[in-house]
Amino acid sequence: MPLRLFFARSLATRYRPLAWLLGVFLLASTLTRLVLLVRTGAGVAPSAAHWLSVFGIGLGYDLLTFVYFAWPLVLLLWLLPRRWYGARPGRWSVAALGWLLVAACLFIAVAEWTFWEEFQTRFNFIAVDYLVYTTEVIGNIRESYPVPAILAVLFVATCALCWWGRAWLLPRPGDGMRLGRRTLVTLAWLAATLLGTWLVDADMKNRSGNEYVNALAGNGIYQFFAAYRSASIDYAKFYSSQPDREAFEGLRAQLRSPDSSFTSANPYDITRRIHARRPQRRLNVVLVSVESLSASFSKDFGGNLDLTPQLDALGRQSLVFDNLYATGTRTVRGLEALSLSVPPTPGESIVKRPHNEGLFSLASVFNRKGYVSEFLYGGYGAFDNMNYFFAHNGYLIRDRESIPAKSIHHANIWGVADEDLYTMALGEFDRLHAGGTPFFAHVMTTSNHRPYTFPQGRVDYPQGKRDSAVAYTDWALGDFIERARSKPWFADTVFVITADHCASSGGIATLPTFRYHIPLWIYSPAHIAPRRVERMLSQIDIPPTILGLLGFDYTTRFYGQDVFALEPGRERAFIGNYQQLGYLSHDRLVELGPNQSVREVRPDYVDDREQPPVAIDPELAGQAVRYYQTASFRFARGLMGVDTSDDSGAARVAREEGEATALGVRGSSR
Repeated sequence: MPLRLFFARSLATRYRPLAWLLGVFLLASTLTRLVLLVRTGAGVAPSAAHWLSVFGIGLGYDLLTFVYFAWPLVLLLWLLPRRWYGARPGRWSVAALGWLLVAACLFIAVAEWTFWEEFQTRFNFIAVDYLVYTTEVIGNIRESYPVPAILAVLFVATCALCWWGRAWLLPRPGDGMRLGRRTLVTLAWLAATLLGTWLVDADMKNRSGNEYVNALAGNGIYQFFAAYRSASIDYAKFYSSQPDREAFEGLRAQLRSPDSSFTSANPYDITRRIHARRPQRRLNVVLVSVESLSASFSKDFGGNLDLTPQLDALGRQSLVFDNLYATGTRTVRGLEALSLSVPPTPGESIVKRPHNEGLFSLASVFNRKGYVSEFLYGGYGAFDNMNYFFAHNGYLIRDRESIPAKSIHHANIWGVADEDLYTMALGEFDRLHAGGTPFFAHVMTTSNHRPYTFPQGRVDYPQGKRDSAVAYTDWALGDFIERARSKPWFADTVFVITADHCASSGGIATLPTFRYHIPLWIYSPAHIAPRRVERMLSQIDIPPTILGLLGFDYTTRFYGQDVFALEPGRERAFIGNYQQLGYLSHDRLVELGPNQSVREVRPDYVDDREQPPVAIDPELAGQAVRYYQTASFRFARGLMGVDTSDDSGAARVAREEGEATALGVRGSSR
């Protein structure tokens, strides 16, 4: 028998299980893609170009992902001796490993479905983040889905597939492939792995203006590990930049406002003194950031369903902001914006990064005014590093562990019912008021989060539905305000109610602007007259706007602006999704992405549609770059510290820049 024919037959015999696994993997991946495409509905218009991208490019990513996924079987087939291959040890070991890999493949397909339902995209950085907090994530899955039934179906399906394919999966006698030739196959597999890693990246699939199409063209497993590799993103390395000194000089011009003056001429120092436009009022402030409260849930903001009657009624007595935009798509981004007033730098939120202690925060301003600042959370604050971050940035911490069991009407894996959180908060406010201390409290809710469960009898909606959770969230807020009215501190308290982020994050566009629209009510009937504010503002503008309403003179390092002190026409907002950084100004959205990409589109504030590209305005793009570049630079260089009386950090950077310039080194992005 010719050597070539013998080698081919040996290869076909030894690696039949690998070929069978490839078929199962491609079948599962294609069906997953098809189901998600159907689920997207009108988000992907019927089009040969769309289908070619989804399934053609998708096949390429599936094949590359299989190269990684199949390594355990490749290694087993390489190392399994010939005398064992067709015997019981070989048959059992290959069958067991094949069963496990098929089970993993099917389990991941189901997980992708649940992830798409929640986030309208394939696995991404959120999935990576959630992997760290297995208790909460597994608990959420158990409370949201019929897990035993799903696992039973997966078990049966895996067994059925393996039985159906047993002729290919189980090794056959007669393998003649020696170790040396098997080693050549393994080396070829290794070469394919290295070449795929070197030549392909997760962004190569993004060829469509429809982000659903781009997401569907990927592979969930591949996207997960791509997100893991990019968990820490160096702005200067991956994004469009300017020379550092030039960026900071431009930023100072962008931060100038009629109510502020810079405290030094150092270009790297953004410290300003804010001069109040009204007399100071030492009022208590209660800032409630509501989990996933999209503006579209409220009729007052154009919603179709009557889910928020309490908030809509409160709005008639409040200062209401119609055009507020969240900075990100996760709770930690909202907490970052509301506490630090900083644009959403790429990669992980500052709340979760190392070296995030002692930063200039909203609490640091209140604390210098003699307030007590607290962070009150209905869940366990170890999640997403919340307790550590707030405890090291001026806040006292109260979370689920501070709530007695007898005071809990209902709880799920994410936290206690909102009403129980508010009961704890009211007790804290009573205590602080009795001590004669003004207080600032940031209250973070959890009930409007999957599994969407809450105490029975509060609203006439079924358990486990998003709309039901919104209705309960609204009821609990109304009940909270009503209970607060009987308190002696109520008349001198400002209630600020907003969202951490929207309920949904995905869309046709890369940064679907309408998804970031969140509500804001500022309620203090004795001190703040009700009216509607049409001007655009960013979530990072909420802290300085609150301080402006209180008439505080203070020193600041915030990026946000008091919207009532800012000249008309200078409104802007920041929106982002971990890698893509958006700068929203009037009818333009600048998108900054990795690989120094800069794109400008016309934002859609209303619906899920493509946002058509427009010619780049260099000035607008420059503004976007300066905000994001300097925010990343300042955190990395330790320039976000709370001590505004000491500009030694900025001075050190200026000296380094001067020395580099003297040596002829360009002081640009590093």
